[in-house]
Amino acid sequence: MTVRHVKFDLLASVTSKLEIGSNGWIDPKPRVAKVGDLVAVRALNDSRSYGMLETPSGRLTRIKTGGVICGVLGERRALKGIVGVVPPFIAEGDQLSILNLGGVIGQRTGVSSSLGTVIDVEVLGSVCDSAGKILSLADNALPTADELAPTAPVILVAGTCMNSGKTVAVAEIIREAALKGLKVAGVKLTGVACLRDTLEMQDNGAFATVSFLDFGLPSTVGCADLEKVAIGAFNHLNSLAPDLIVAELGDGVLGGYSVERLLGSSKVMGAVNKIVFCASDFVGIVGGITVLKEFGLHPDVISGSVTDSSMGENAIRERFSIEAANARSDSARLFSLTTGMPGQALEAAVC
Repeated sequence: MTVRHVKFDLLASVTSKLEIGSNGWIDPKPRVAKVGDLVAVRALNDSRSYGMLETPSGRLTRIKTGGVICGVLGERRALKGIVGVVPPFIAEGDQLSILNLGGVIGQRTGVSSSLGTVIDVEVLGSVCDSAGKILSLADNALPTADELAPTAPVILVAGTCMNSGKTVAVAEIIREAALKGLKVAGVKLTGVACLRDTLEMQDNGAFATVSFLDFGLPSTVGCADLEKVAIGAFNHLNSLAPDLIVAELGDGVLGGYSVERLLGSSKVMGAVNKIVFCASDFVGIVGGITVLKEFGLHPDVISGSVTDSSMGENAIRERFSIEAANARSDSARLFSLTTGMPGQALEAAVC
């Protein structure tokens, strides 16, 4: 039996659903690499620009050369970050990279020139139990679903790409809803696993949150069953009787995270009452409108940095005949535009 003991210096937040302790077991034998499998690695370098790791508590800590980390095999396709895939096989001594803040690990195939040094790692082995069973995110995943149960109203926040203002818009809509006494829930439907966004939702008043990570996915790259994941997420939140659900599509409406699978789902989009689209400029708005139109959709409100000035908001109304509101400076108005007048009851989607 090749299983041996390991002590982890750091646990990545992507492992949080499995409650891994600092002491564990690994199997160093070569095996087929699978998305979602836990892996033990040793850091080969540190990085001033991209050297932090989010832990299961949500706290950020710096990765140090030689530190042993428990992460998860997964893929990332970030336009402004690291691109990486899961290799066909994995064994002790292989070299991979940490692909994101949450501890998704894979074979790096590209990196944005703005990031600087990436943390490379040496594989120690696949994380397993004492009997040698490889541990996976799927071991503790919530159930997906084919059919959507009756749902609370859903506000969907999408955007041009990462860093377009989506998370701020989501947080401020949730905060305004909570201030008005609504029982509001949050969901991250696409992207790469990290607790930061759902913790931000909770910090702003969401009484319950869920993400694709809860369904065993380190990212939504190439996820053929993403519609079932989204329906499962909505059903889970609706079982808790929310008044409102605020959903975020991570990355952009074009990109590598399977967002189009949800935009093209009549079941998922049939639950959405309003779409908030975030962009940094006017051309981004044109692109967003064009892409959404391909799916028979249209943004109801524009937000993001394109609305940082009144000039931007006015131009959006005049050029596109769409309402606009800045999440940071006028969150109450953004909330009003997405839900109706303050205090007015929302009409739940009938599904």
